[in-house]
Amino acid sequence: MKRQLVLLLLCGCSGNETASRNLPTKVDQSSSTILFSEIATDIKPSVCGADTPTQIIEVNGTGIALLDFDNDNDLDVFVVSASNHPCRLYENVSKDEISFVEVTDKLGIQIERWANGVAVGDVNGDGFDDLYITCHGSNVLLINQHGESFKDETGKYGVGDTGWGTSARFGDLDGDGDLDLYVCNYLEFDFDNPPPRSIYKGNRVLGGPHGMLPTSDIVYENVDNRTFKDVTNEWGFGNDPAYSLNVAILDFTGDGLQDVFVGNDSMSNNLFINTGETPIRFENKAIRFGAATNGDGAMQATMGIGVADVSGNSHPDIFTTNFSSDTNTLLTNDQDGYFNDQTKRYGLGLVSRSFLGWTCGFYDFDLDGDEDLLIVNGHVYPEATMATMDSERAQTLLLLERVGNRFVAIEQKNAHTDRTAVFGDLDSDGDIDVLIAQRSGALRILRNDLIEKRTLTIQLKGNAKNPKGLGAKITVTYSDGSTSTRWNTDGFGFQSSSSPSQHLFANQKDAIEVEVIWHNNVRQVVTELNEYEPVIITKP
Repeated sequence: MKRQLVLLLLCGCSGNETASRNLPTKVDQSSSTILFSEIATDIKPSVCGADTPTQIIEVNGTGIALLDFDNDNDLDVFVVSASNHPCRLYENVSKDEISFVEVTDKLGIQIERWANGVAVGDVNGDGFDDLYITCHGSNVLLINQHGESFKDETGKYGVGDTGWGTSARFGDLDGDGDLDLYVCNYLEFDFDNPPPRSIYKGNRVLGGPHGMLPTSDIVYENVDNRTFKDVTNEWGFGNDPAYSLNVAILDFTGDGLQDVFVGNDSMSNNLFINTGETPIRFENKAIRFGAATNGDGAMQATMGIGVADVSGNSHPDIFTTNFSSDTNTLLTNDQDGYFNDQTKRYGLGLVSRSFLGWTCGFYDFDLDGDEDLLIVNGHVYPEATMATMDSERAQTLLLLERVGNRFVAIEQKNAHTDRTAVFGDLDSDGDIDVLIAQRSGALRILRNDLIEKRTLTIQLKGNAKNPKGLGAKITVTYSDGSTSTRWNTDGFGFQSSSSPSQHLFANQKDAIEVEVIWHNNVRQVVTELNEYEPVIITKP
């Protein structure tokens, strides 16, 4: 019988010198439940404008990233802040408990501007994670100096776009082995001439995005790990200005080429398909493939993107989180890139109507062989209440357990104005933890206290230009013939990124084979598996 998934929230405790305060937890060894313990943290709060926002630029919050900047096999944390407050880097020093120490000044990071999001990728192929920070104004590229410091090399690499950058993502778009860069841009905003207030559900609220000018995203080609070239128009991305908020890069059509899905606010979403032509070319086929809108043909306000094999056919399905008084949307990939709205079938519609969703993630939190779903929520309007807008400003998580062909919501109690989250094994104990950031508020950790676990850990090693093998597809086959499929990307979080150091698969059914399809359709099969040690698969 499948365990019930429960979030246990604990309060109290005093701080210490490291950036984590672990709360006292009682774990019942005989219990059939999984416990997420909420851990307060001394990581400094993110900042994004006034406590009560009056302009659209203040409402989206800022991003966070998980990366292993020093290559010591644990996940460190980068926290973005706006309003000219400093962005900060924290080193993971966890031993018996999850702990972080700030190393911002030590590593020479000085980013104080209106920063919004962050992407993680090895830009120069030296084996160390670099950071790309999106801003209102010039974006920033920090090159990791072998774990000892970070250097601002934005000008050298030519990636200092000056729009309102939101999310960004690294991926090998042209198939030459190195990491290209996709940057989402939102709209034109002038601090000295902000939009007037508008009306929503009879209430006066801050203005935008309706009535404001959307801007084009920027696509950069990585040229031999030495610099970047703007190829937005050349590659076919320049004809669709939109209120872009999030992006996912992976092979949606099963042809071995990387495609791009873009989530837009209050507009149809984009699905740029790699045509395979020479020179490289992408075409927006979102309408043709059924990925532009929900099944009713309605445009939505997409913030979060989740990708998983929900339908069990080894194709990547797309889940989007949307504005309140609407539902989140699940589009199943039924035939190599052709999508079908299956939101209601999987129980993901009505449960989300009063929520305004942001980052989401499909992960096997209980290691039972299927992926559960966690969504962070919070309204953009300070005036939001159930009476005025059918939705509260502060909202609980949506934690949904996969039970057969449905997702079942687990009741939550504590409400926040959440925006971003990243997922990874923060304490190296073989299960997925969660780090969550509010809009201008404290960060908190959901520590996964799963007791009994059998985990198969997969770690990919790509080529010299793409050491972590971004773009690969991983399928584990079990002794009973069932499979589990994941995609190796730098994450899908709203304005956030996760370095794909390891992939954790449940192993209760005894894995017998791992298949990796690398980004250029090179297929590799490994049958020598050991659940007690990471299975390291190197690209041939």
